[in-house]
Amino acid sequence: MDILKPTDLRGILKYVPRFQGQIFVIAVDGSIVADENFGNILVDIAVLRSLGIRLVLVHGISQQLQELATLRGVPITNADGTGPTDAATLDLGIRASSRISHQILEGLTQNSMKAVITNAVRALPVGIIKGLDQQFTGRVERIDKELIKELIAQQIVPLVSPLAFGPDGRSLRVNSDLLAAELAEALNATKIIFLTPHAGLEIDGEVRREIAVDALRTLLAEKPGSLSEPSLSKAAHAVKAIETGTPRVHVLDGRIFDGLLNEIFSNDGVGTLVYGNEYQQIRRATKRDVRTIHHLIRNAVRREELVQRNQKDIEKNIDLFYVFEVDENIIAVVTLYFYPEHPQLAELGSLYVMPFYHNRGIGKKMVEYACLQAKERGASEVIALSTQNFGFFTNSCGFEETTKDILPDTRLKSYEESGRNAKVLRKPLT
Repeated sequence: MDILKPTDLRGILKYVPRFQGQIFVIAVDGSIVADENFGNILVDIAVLRSLGIRLVLVHGISQQLQELATLRGVPITNADGTGPTDAATLDLGIRASSRISHQILEGLTQNSMKAVITNAVRALPVGIIKGLDQQFTGRVERIDKELIKELIAQQIVPLVSPLAFGPDGRSLRVNSDLLAAELAEALNATKIIFLTPHAGLEIDGEVRREIAVDALRTLLAEKPGSLSEPSLSKAAHAVKAIETGTPRVHVLDGRIFDGLLNEIFSNDGVGTLVYGNEYQQIRRATKRDVRTIHHLIRNAVRREELVQRNQKDIEKNIDLFYVFEVDENIIAVVTLYFYPEHPQLAELGSLYVMPFYHNRGIGKKMVEYACLQAKERGASEVIALSTQNFGFFTNSCGFEETTKDILPDTRLKSYEESGRNAKVLRKPLT
């Protein structure tokens, strides 16, 4: 996997026009604030801020609250803000939150950033759930987004603790994951980035690098046991955030050096990306994509998987190309050609998917999309020529091997002159 180095300024700067002026909500678990890598995270945050990305920081207190309770010998009713909060737990929570907020302010100050702790979150008591009084646990009623946006406009980083304020001005404990989702909705944020002590969302015993919100919602509803216990809260609040307008949610290990920058400024990332439906899309290529397409397929050309195409060839035939984007980066390509003399026949070609995205069904999606486009334009059959990946077409995409006689005369001539001896595959479009 190609990991972007923070020193690779060209790699970072290509993202700047896309992210400049956008709001990212960064939610840091209390355990990450306590980790030795947190100082590096603050440097990464300073980098993001210097690139014109607008940031709001949210922090948790669960670990510090439990440590403080142990130190003082005070039993607590709940650590993460999802259960009842009695008066003693709230008191310790306020003390823990104050300590963490001050620690973060010190770190931001050391990195030449202005920051303030806000009282922008208003809450109401959760009340009684299943007969149990939640006492001082709150749910977000309103966020003073004008205050937060004004701070951002003044180049000040708002720092939001998991303590909100009730109608009487008194403190209420709020879960920090929920708070991040609520803030993202109120501020129309582009991303939430959860920094946790885990590699990402663990599903069926493995960390999933990316997952669509629809698939994650289904897992939470029908197979919640497939997610690890630490993943459940982040997963549930990722779904909530995307359903309320935040396009992307990242969950990653905050203990990884340069992990935050690599998650944001590389195609592959280092954690889990939860995305809405608009995140993945196949679209027709434009002339702006020529250089990227050429760079993408040249390794396959060297391995003789694809026919040689220079940038002029690609630009001349750009109308034949479709591309697959991940986070606005092209990671797959395919062409679709129609024969004027055989309007019911289309040829699929130049199929390529970046190696990191292999075995994720993207190649199959590209083929299915091309076949759908061919059918909509009147074709009744699609052909494909392949020297090395014919098994993929036959086993995964429903093609069958045929003879070269199916090729139109002009295509047959170029096929024989190429000397590649590619297998000819066909698929009826029913």
